[in-house]
Amino acid sequence: MTVIGTSPDGEAVQQITIGSHSLTAKILTWGAILQDVRLAGVPHSLTVGTDMLDPYLTRMASFGGLVGPVVNRIAGATAWIGDRVHHFEANHEGRNTLHSGSAGTHRKLWSLTEQSDDTVTLAITLPDGEGGFPGNRTVTAIYAVEGSVLTLTIEGHTDAPTFLNFANHSYWSLDDTGTIDGHHLQIDASRFLIHDETGLPTGQIAGVDGTPYDFRKPHPLSIGRDYDNNMILAEARRDLTEVATLTGATGVTMRLATTEPGLQLYDAYKMTDLGVSDHSGRPLAPHRGLALEAQGWPDAPNHADWPSIRLDPGETYRQVTSWSFSSES
Repeated sequence: MTVIGTSPDGEAVQQITIGSHSLTAKILTWGAILQDVRLAGVPHSLTVGTDMLDPYLTRMASFGGLVGPVVNRIAGATAWIGDRVHHFEANHEGRNTLHSGSAGTHRKLWSLTEQSDDTVTLAITLPDGEGGFPGNRTVTAIYAVEGSVLTLTIEGHTDAPTFLNFANHSYWSLDDTGTIDGHHLQIDASRFLIHDETGLPTGQIAGVDGTPYDFRKPHPLSIGRDYDNNMILAEARRDLTEVATLTGATGVTMRLATTEPGLQLYDAYKMTDLGVSDHSGRPLAPHRGLALEAQGWPDAPNHADWPSIRLDPGETYRQVTSWSFSSES
């Protein structure tokens, strides 16, 4: 464990390294960020990040962060629970909520509660009404490495009806070329959510047949195709299921499994040069990495027939997502 810097409130931010002989990962207590992932025999990080803390406090707030209490978008920055409407921060397009606004957990300091050579547990308490979200909520995030598999388990509880929908927001880049060009992607999804020009789901669902979103068989990624859609994996949370495979041109492969019914696919086409060098010393630029964000469907509270992200007192929110890595070299 290393102190990597201080939070805006002057509190120490810790960097924890966990791993095995095959895989190591660095996690920050700021934002529960997955900062660095290294596979034995591969001379570069497999996730896009930087060695410094300061960019994560501002310009790189979502990079590798654990985004909640509600990731993605909420239309009109409002949603009903029972007979009461709740208003959230309209931080996106002046009218919608994105990544919970300033209440986002990727913008907060988590507490380190447990650590071993291969596991770290972080926790955070979210007060009732923060960002408009009801309920005093407690959330834990456990990162664990076993062999060449990294697993993230998130659990949450509340004392009042609320919404919870978390996602790890890592950008993956399995080659050390500076872009995702040459990667191949496979996703076990036959449908996706249609969105408007702001990225907000319209409520329509489309089949992937004949669209650029047909990744049922491995498909090459290339610069120039902009992706930012939620792929439909299931109609409800389920047992841990392998849903996607990303393979780099150099033979490094990542297999993603999750309990979640949705997978937000985003190829970082909006990423701009932030004046920050990544782990490989390159500036951040469009298509630098690929985000595969396991989560509930975006804007679910405003679509009664979509998988619910509501959590009631006495219930446990539980998400498990794992990344398995291998290399042909």
